[in-house]
This record gives sequence, structure tokens and C-alpha cells, in this order.
Amino acid sequence: MIAFTRRALLAAAASLPLMAGSAWAEGLISIIVTDPANPYWFTEGEVAKATAEELGYEATVAAHKGDTNVESNLIDAAITNGAKAIILDPANADGSVGVVRKATEAGIPVFLVNAEINESGIAIAQLVSNNAQGAAIGAVQFQSLVGDTAKYVEFFGNPADNNAATRSNGYETVLSQYPGLEKVAEEVANWDRTQGYNKMQSIIQANPEIDAVISGNDEMALGAIAALKEAGMLDGMIVGGFDGSPDAVEAVKAGEMAYTVLQPVAVFAREAVIQADHYIKNGEPMVSEEKQLFDCLLITPDNVDKYTAAFTLSE
Repeated sequence: MIAFTRRALLAAAASLPLMAGSAWAEGLISIIVTDPANPYWFTEGEVAKATAEELGYEATVAAHKGDTNVESNLIDAAITNGAKAIILDPANADGSVGVVRKATEAGIPVFLVNAEINESGIAIAQLVSNNAQGAAIGAVQFQSLVGDTAKYVEFFGNPADNNAATRSNGYETVLSQYPGLEKVAEEVANWDRTQGYNKMQSIIQANPEIDAVISGNDEMALGAIAALKEAGMLDGMIVGGFDGSPDAVEAVKAGEMAYTVLQPVAVFAREAVIQADHYIKNGEPMVSEEKQLFDCLLITPDNVDKYTAAFTLSE
């Protein structure tokens, strides 16, 4: 597994020629994301689509919404439509192995983005955020704000997504070094804002004296913020997110969210399509390592003004 710095990635992507020919001359690239209602996955799909079209392909974006049966049907459709490549954000680390194998056996190269599957050697590439690194920088920032003694709550993402456990473990590795930091509740909210809101309401009833919230993604954090605000508990509360979504950035600007960890989804979604194009034209991977990690960035009030586009932090 290799890690890419943001600077090197952007320089590499900018230097690659995008050789667009006549419209759709190169065939179809099928892009399958989780749920475009979430701005993170919307950006993932739109960046991949725009890059594919820039390279001269037809591109379609569909969503499985975490349902492996829907995901299987979408893979079948891509095979039937003769896709040249599939860009897939897998629904389940274990449950998506079969559909990746099915596409590969049909002769269609698969490039995974954002989330990994628990098997190597089937997809051509797995391009994901460096979640362990991102969780570490988020937890360090969280501790620096809450201090050595505090009662806090953690929101955990979808258990079927390895990213949820990786981030939670990263938080634990840092925060467990401070015995005075007490985690009074941990709730699964499945990356969802509404679930974050509802779970936060329940937590407030059971633990009215909390100081901080650390979340596995921005949507759950934003739900928690809404519940805290409604309960009159947001002032002085430290809330940390993960994703770098536009709504989270606005919350940082407003002083409601202390920080968010930006995932470079706009970078690796584009990179996945560039690598797919290389494979289609050359019959071999552009990058020898299947699993590729893209470092995350911390967004705080100090640098939030450098957020220039969705999931993009300028130099």
C-alpha cells in the first residue's frame, strides 16, 4: 500500500495530458457511487464523470445506496452495456467482492474508490483516503481543543465500511493516551445526518454533561450539531468532523464545528478515471500497487478560507 501527498498528486494529475477525441469515441465508463444525496459521494461521481468525458468517454453515474443487491444489478448493467471500465465505490467490504470478481471475469477492469474490499488481486486499483492518517490528525486536533480532561461522545459510521473502524481505531489510538478523556457514549449513525441528530438527542438525555463530540464523518457531526443547538448546548461544545464537505466548512466558518478532516475525494476520483483510461489503452495498470492511499488535510478556522471548491483546499 502506497501513500500519496496532496502536492505530489495534484502535480501528477495536472501533468497528465487528457486526450479528448470526438464525443464518446472511447466507449463507456460506468461510475457507481453510494448515494449522491451526500455531497461527498455527489462530488465523487461528478468529478469522475467530468474526467471521463474530458478523456473522450461516455460516462454514467448510478448509486447503490449501500445495497449489495442494487450494486449487483448495476454491475450487470455495466457488463451488458459493454463498459470499458467500472469506477466503483463498493457497498460492502465483504459483500462487494463478488461483484468486482464478476465484472473482472467479464473482462471489465474495476477501479475502486473511497472504500476498499477485503480481497486483493481482483480490482485493478483501490484508491482511498488515508483514513488512519486522517483520523490521527483529527484526534490530535480534537485533544488539543478539549484538553486532558473531558467527557466526549463518538459517532461511528457504517460498520460494513472498513473506513468506519479505521477512523474509530485512529481516534482511540490517540485519545487513549489521555486517561482524563472519558468516552461516555459511542453510537453507530451510518454516515447519516438524521441518524446523528436522533442519536445525539438520546445521548443528551442520558449524558447531559458532555464537553465534546468526535465523529467519523461530517454528516453525523452536523446532525449532532443540530441536536445540540436545539438543546441549547452548542456553546462551548467541541465538535470534530471528517470529510471536508461544503456544509461542514460553513459550520467551521460559523464557529459551530471546531474542525473537519478533508478527504481528497476530488483528487482520487479523477485519478481513478485517469488510471482506468491508461489501462484501457495499454492493457496494464498505470500504478503497480493496487492499494493507493491519499493523505487527508485538516481544515480549521485558520485555513478555512483556502477552501476554494467542494473537497478542495488550495495551497
